[in-house]
Amino acid sequence: MDTVHYILDNWDYLLMLTLQHLWLVALAVGLAIIIGVPLGILIVRHKWLATPVLGIATIVLTIPSIALFGLMIPLFSLVGQGIGALPAVTAVFLYSLLPIVRNTHTALDSLPPGLREAGRGIGMTFWQRLRWVEIPMALPVIFGGIRTAVVMNIGVMAIRRGDWRGRSGSAAA
Repeated sequence: MDTVHYILDNWDYLLMLTLQHLWLVALAVGLAIIIGVPLGILIVRHKWLATPVLGIATIVLTIPSIALFGLMIPLFSLVGQGIGALPAVTAVFLYSLLPIVRNTHTALDSLPPGLREAGRGIGMTFWQRLRWVEIPMALPVIFGGIRTAVVMNIGVMAIRRGDWRGRSGSAAA
C-alpha cells in the first residue's frame, strides 16, 4: 500500500521523470538514426568498411552500461558536463548505433539483386534506386533495428538515475 500512496502523492514528479527519461532516449536514438542509417548505407556501398564499422559498434555494445557511463564522466568533465544528460545521451547514442547500422546493412545487402538490376534497367541512378526501390523494401528490417535500440536503451537510460553515484535517485538531470 505504501507504493500506491507514494505514486498518488508524487504523480506529477513521476510523470516529469518519465517524460524526461523518454525524451533523453528519443534524443539519443534519433541521433543514432541520423548517423546510423547513412552509415549502414555507406557500408553496403563500400563493403571494405563493413567489418571495421560493425566491429567498432559491436565493441562499444559489449562495454557494460555502468562502465560506459563511468567513462563518460571524465570525458565530459573536461567541458563542464561530467554528470548529467549529455554523457547519458552520448552513451545511449553509442549503444543505439549497432542495431541500427547492422539492420540497415543487413536489409540493404540482402535485397534481391534483381531489384537493383530492374532499377538500372529503367535508367535509375544509384540515389534514385536507393530512394524509390531499396529503402522502401528495407524499411521493415531497419525499423526492427530502431525498435531494438529503443527497447534496449530505455533500460540503459534508467541506470543514469540509479544508485551508481551513491545518492539513490537524487542524480542531477
